[in-house]
Amino acid sequence: MLKKRRYMIEVLTAVGLIAAPFALPQLGFTPTTINRILVWGLFGLGFDILFGFTGLLSFGQSAFFGTGGMVAAYLLTRVDFPSVVLALVISTLAATVVGFLVGLIALRRTGIYFAMITVAIAEVFYFVEFNPLSDYTGGENGLPGVPAPSLHLGFTTIQFNTDWSMYIFLAFWYFVGVVVALRIVRSPVGAILRAIRDNPLRAAAVGHNVHGYKLAAFVVAAAYAGFAGGLLGLMQGFMPPDAFTFDTSGQLVMQTAIGGTGTLFGPLVGAAVWLYLSDFFQTTLHLGATWKLVLGVVFVLLVCFMRRGFIGGLLGIGALIAPRRRRTAPEEAPVPVDVASLASLGVPRRRDEAPFSGPVLEARRLSKSFGGLVANKEINFSVQQGELRAIIGPNGAGKSTFFKMLTCEMGPTSGHIFFHGRDITGKGVASVCQLGLTKSYQVNQLFNQLTVRDNVVIAALAERRGTFAPDMFRHLQSVPGLDTQVDATLAMVALTHRADLSVAELAYGEKRRLEIGLALATSPSLLLLDEPLAGMSPRERGETVQLLKNIRRGRTLVVVEHDMDAVFELAERITVLHEGAVLAEGTPFEIQRNNLVQEAYLGGVAAA
Repeated sequence: MLKKRRYMIEVLTAVGLIAAPFALPQLGFTPTTINRILVWGLFGLGFDILFGFTGLLSFGQSAFFGTGGMVAAYLLTRVDFPSVVLALVISTLAATVVGFLVGLIALRRTGIYFAMITVAIAEVFYFVEFNPLSDYTGGENGLPGVPAPSLHLGFTTIQFNTDWSMYIFLAFWYFVGVVVALRIVRSPVGAILRAIRDNPLRAAAVGHNVHGYKLAAFVVAAAYAGFAGGLLGLMQGFMPPDAFTFDTSGQLVMQTAIGGTGTLFGPLVGAAVWLYLSDFFQTTLHLGATWKLVLGVVFVLLVCFMRRGFIGGLLGIGALIAPRRRRTAPEEAPVPVDVASLASLGVPRRRDEAPFSGPVLEARRLSKSFGGLVANKEINFSVQQGELRAIIGPNGAGKSTFFKMLTCEMGPTSGHIFFHGRDITGKGVASVCQLGLTKSYQVNQLFNQLTVRDNVVIAALAERRGTFAPDMFRHLQSVPGLDTQVDATLAMVALTHRADLSVAELAYGEKRRLEIGLALATSPSLLLLDEPLAGMSPRERGETVQLLKNIRRGRTLVVVEHDMDAVFELAERITVLHEGAVLAEGTPFEIQRNNLVQEAYLGGVAAA
């Protein structure tokens, strides 16, 4: 049953494409407009993967759209290339290569700076097309005479030289584009792209190469843009120079927003609305040049009152009419602590973990300065295999900075960090996570737009596939051992009964357990927990302490915590930081009775 439903979207897409030539003309769409909608819809498929699924807003897609179109048109008009389809393939490859090179530059920045870089690059391409390369691109005249595609069957030749025959050609390639896009978003890569859109910091912290996946999405979007640009020239019989303009990129962004981002079909719906209104304002209402002003007002109204676009709005209405069934569970279900069942799950081991007899983690003369402010100075620290070590100290003692250096979120000013005898100083957080060193955060860093299960899946994928794997056409469920690892992790943190809920629906204590679960799902040999009891009620605190006792079986843990009762209950050894340096180190009994600790941390009052 599930396998049949898996292909329902593809079947409905095929049915819609077959029905469109009969239904849309009844609504006032001309054949030419319908063909243009398909080209823009295909163009938007790649952009939606980049923006809707990865969260990267690019205003430079016109550069790849124009590159693909001009390469295909040049091959078919100036070189007399014999095969239209092969010309499309070559033009797509050209746009893909250009996208890769541009992505290497643009993705060095994030947010608004990334968007501005793409704008600048698109303007550079527009200038180059109009001036240095005008002999190849036709400059302001474009490239006319692009031949219509044809299909040679041996006994006959099919010419796609009319509007409706061209529709068949374009609809076929749009369907192929949808199938490919669906494979990508259903793959492990698609899952990771959604995680990056939601929380790139945590995606890196569980072991994913965020830059690599962003670059992959950027290249995919460029490939779609190049192929759509080639189809534009074939459809019109002419490759226009305005394919390179900023207006083209802006129109793509607006169409995607109108239809709905993160849906794949949003750009198609948005293109239908945009192009229909464009024709209506110009040919029916005869608004002349003012049609853009009116269309701009319509766009603003749609974005204000349908923030998720047409498709997102319809999905929201459907959710209100027929709300999804949820597993009944109390909002704050207590942790069912069953040591026997937890032990039966086994302790996940990293497949590449090699035996090591020395300290699991060692810091040598570790220091960190921010200008004239010294946060940590000359810290020597080591943790043995299977130990539960606590790090305590008053506010401002340098605990957070020290913790960030241990997990390679922050580089030290001087000193070295060794993990299983390997110098990891200066390595990225994703790289050390792949080695088996993972942390949970003091402030929850979760993928809030995903379900509980999806959160754990993202973390488990990093351990199963490595830092980066371009398996875009592999189904997520085909990753060996993934489901078993996810189910075991959910059971360990007592969230199996909440697996299908959105993270936003969890109680605070459950979110803290999920925060720990993300770290556990990477199968760490060393787990660093940053204030796991922060902000908890007394009941939640007791549940989490019991959880930590259970998950420490066979693991090495380092915990930063302010709750002294929990620290003395859990830790085997305690390291006390004060003013950025190690003040004392010893067993809980020794730390409780240390005069220096009492003066610096406990205010001179011995612990009971």
